[in-house]
Amino acid sequence: MKNIRNFCIIAHIDHGKSTLADRLLQITNTVTERELQNQVLDDMDLEREKGITIKSHAIQMEYELDGQNYILNLIDTPGHVDFSYEVSRSIAACEGALLIVDAAQSIQAQTISNLYLALENDLEIIPVLNKIDLPSANPEEVTDDIVDLLGCKPEEVLRVSGKTGEGVEHLLHTIIEKVPAPQGDPEAPLQALIFDSVYNPFRGIEAFYKVVNGQIKKGQEVKFMATGKKYGADEVGTLKLKQVEKKLISTGDVGYIISGIKDASEVKVGDTITSVENPAKEAIAGFEEVKPMVFAGIYPVDTEDYEELRYSIEKLRLNDASLTFEPESSAALGFGFRCGFLGMLHLEIIQERLEREFDMNVITTVPNVSYHAFTEKYPDKMILVNNPSELPDPSGLNRVEEPYIRASIITKSDFVGQVMTLCIEKRGILINQNYLTQHRVELIFELPLAEVVFDFYDRLKSISKGYASFDYQPLDMRASKLVKVDILINAEPVDALSALIHVDNAYGIGKKMCEKLKELIPRQQFDIPIQAAIGAKIIARETIKALRKDVTAKCYGGDISRKRKLLEKQKAGKKKMRQIGRVEVPQSAFLAVLKLND
Repeated sequence: MKNIRNFCIIAHIDHGKSTLADRLLQITNTVTERELQNQVLDDMDLEREKGITIKSHAIQMEYELDGQNYILNLIDTPGHVDFSYEVSRSIAACEGALLIVDAAQSIQAQTISNLYLALENDLEIIPVLNKIDLPSANPEEVTDDIVDLLGCKPEEVLRVSGKTGEGVEHLLHTIIEKVPAPQGDPEAPLQALIFDSVYNPFRGIEAFYKVVNGQIKKGQEVKFMATGKKYGADEVGTLKLKQVEKKLISTGDVGYIISGIKDASEVKVGDTITSVENPAKEAIAGFEEVKPMVFAGIYPVDTEDYEELRYSIEKLRLNDASLTFEPESSAALGFGFRCGFLGMLHLEIIQERLEREFDMNVITTVPNVSYHAFTEKYPDKMILVNNPSELPDPSGLNRVEEPYIRASIITKSDFVGQVMTLCIEKRGILINQNYLTQHRVELIFELPLAEVVFDFYDRLKSISKGYASFDYQPLDMRASKLVKVDILINAEPVDALSALIHVDNAYGIGKKMCEKLKELIPRQQFDIPIQAAIGAKIIARETIKALRKDVTAKCYGGDISRKRKLLEKQKAGKKKMRQIGRVEVPQSAFLAVLKLND
């Protein structure tokens, strides 16, 4: 056990975590030259296309130092704020963390956020300055920033290049020196913490765990403590690039278990595995439950695929424990699911994965957040509003509370004005402005989460030319003047397009939505009015003009009454059509509402 080291790599997005992991695997000969490719651990097509890590990946390396063989369990984590739950789960299975900072970009918001996560779990932090080979690198200045942040000595900051491999050998020696060996009792009853799981269509669910106490053997009968279910350990092993079967996984090590579980709800991330014959008295204190930030409805395009969609989302949830879902129905879209996500990128990734991995065609409704509503009749009884259609009747409403977040934005000092303008436009309150260095500023704002959900991150990136980084924590619920804006198409409300909006923005957003829908909904044989309404009051309207056949083309000359008779007949037909005609709203219209400012 004293020769095992468990560590993870944490950093802001695009600071070179996956590239450094590639070099570590190459130097320890875990990956052969033939298997080596860029981002070798990112095995999802989406990760390669977007160049980001979405899932944390565990892999075991072996390394010899001074005649001793060491086992190094590495977990590569995502850097985007939307996947911070993946990071928190990885940290729970480690004793040390490599904190990576880009020598050209210096410390960013997510660097600080991930560092605090690691410190809360008492991890040994090894600061690493990456990308020192870049012409734009500024190692001296960035080292000073790291020293200020961590309170370490400048010589403790390791300088490496993930691309060229410079300094990586020394980094491996430092990991073995500094990261403590796992603590635990090999003789105690088995306790193993599940930190991830995946679905294998042939073998059922594979759970990844870290053994905290005791040992897990092949063929042993084990029990999952959260569900109380018992299974046989058909196969256990360690996680190399491909899984390596072992007879026994002992204390401190990281491994996988296959026990033929087919039902996704029976494996919970954060659960404890123990043995049936000598069970542990209590479960390991897992990590906190995930709190979704953004909610959206996901509906199958074809209502017959409802059960298939449920099956697909359950499988995805195994692989992504931060996804929450519950059934709901909509008048416009039929049966579907109300899903909770950690952010807009998370929503986009889940939708892509449903389409690619499970061949599901889905419609996503306008994302929103959870509100608390209070009525005049029961002013102390809180009603949770996840969907605008659940909002009680406005006439009997006392108040509506919306969630606020504390946002930390780190940017270059040149862009402070634009960033402040954006945050104030989004109803933000400036709490603090702190110059980290001469050129870099940290702005702390309190913002309503609903304003951040839509296009905040994209706009922040564009006004700061990509230099601003953004991180947030939930704060509390605050009373706000919110109104429900309904969209009526041909006088029928489309519940999937309704939204709760602050009263000051309601008119502007209602008008923009009508204009956008006018562009996207195809023309019909009759006029289609598109209206935005608050209650019974119409606040904006656009009309899609009808496609019209020229019925008088065959009348050459002759009495005008013949032409009028034909036109009247056409008019009556159009009127009847409009009464019974249904307008199909294309999927692009639902998505366009998210990009109103484009």
